[in-house]
Amino acid sequence: MTSTQARPDAPVAGGSRAQAVPQRASGRTAGDTAVTAGSHAVLIIWSLLVIVPLLWVIMSSFKTSSEIFASPFGLPERLRFDNYVNAWTTAGIGSFFLNSVIVVFGALVVTMLFGSMSAYVLARFQFPGNRFIYYLMLAGLTFPIFLAIVPLFFVLRGVGLLNTLPGLILVYAAFAFPFTVFFLYSFFRSLSKSIAEAAALDGAGEWRTFFSVMLPMARPGLATVAILNFVGLWNQFLLPVALNTNTDNYVLTQGMAAFASQAGYSVDFGALFAAVVITVVPVLVVYLVFQRQLQGSVSQGTNK
Repeated sequence: MTSTQARPDAPVAGGSRAQAVPQRASGRTAGDTAVTAGSHAVLIIWSLLVIVPLLWVIMSSFKTSSEIFASPFGLPERLRFDNYVNAWTTAGIGSFFLNSVIVVFGALVVTMLFGSMSAYVLARFQFPGNRFIYYLMLAGLTFPIFLAIVPLFFVLRGVGLLNTLPGLILVYAAFAFPFTVFFLYSFFRSLSKSIAEAAALDGAGEWRTFFSVMLPMARPGLATVAILNFVGLWNQFLLPVALNTNTDNYVLTQGMAAFASQAGYSVDFGALFAAVVITVVPVLVVYLVFQRQLQGSVSQGTNK
C-alpha cells in the first residue's frame, strides 16, 4: 500500500524539478540575449560613427569645391578622379607619401628586428640586471614625447641627422621600441622551453633557434605589434614637425597640414579630401594584409 501511494507522487516531484531547470535555463538565455543585443547595438553605433564620416570623405573626394559648399552631403555630379591626380602632383602628396613610406617602414624594420631580439633575450635568459632592463623599457612607455623634443633636437643636430629622413627613422624606431619589447616579452615567455631545447639537441645555435624556430612561432604577436606600430608611426605629427623642417623631406602628416592651411577659399577641397583618402588607404591595406596572421595562435604555431 505504501509503495503504491508513493509512486503517483514521484512523477509530480520529478515534473517540478524538470520545470525548474528550463526556468533557470530560460533566465540565462534571456540574460545572454540582452547582453548580446546591447553589445550589437553599441557596435552598430560605433561602426556608424566610423563608417559614415569615412564615406562622406570618399564621396567629397569626387566633388569640386563649389559642389562641396553647395551640397556637402549630396552625391557628386560625376566621379572626378582628377582630384586625386591634383592631390598627388599639384599638392605634392606623392612626394610626401613616398617620404612617409620610407620613414615608417624603415622604422618598422629596425623596431621589429631589434625589439623582438631584445624581448626574446629578456624573456628567455636570466642574467644580472634582467628585470632592471625590462622595467627600464616599461618606463620608456610613460615618457611623454614632447618632453624629449628639445634633447632630440640637439642630439640629431650634433650627429648631422636633423631635418633628414634617417634621423626621423631612428627617432620613430626609438619611440616604438619600448612598446614592442613590452608586447613581445609576454609572448616569448609563453612559448614552450622544450621546443628550444629540442632545437638545441638538433644542433641549432641560439641565432638559428631564434630566427628559425621561436620567431615564426611568435608570428601572431609580431603581426599585432606591427599593425599597432604602423598606425602610430603613420599618424605621427609632433616629431616630424619639430625635427624635420626641410620641406623636401616632409612626411604625409606635415604635407597634409601645409595643404590644409592654405589661405581662404583658394584650397582645392576636392583634392584635399582626395589626399585624406590617400592617407587612410595604406592603413587599411596593412591591416587587411596582416589580419590573416592574427587568426593564428601560439599553440597552433607550436603544433606546426
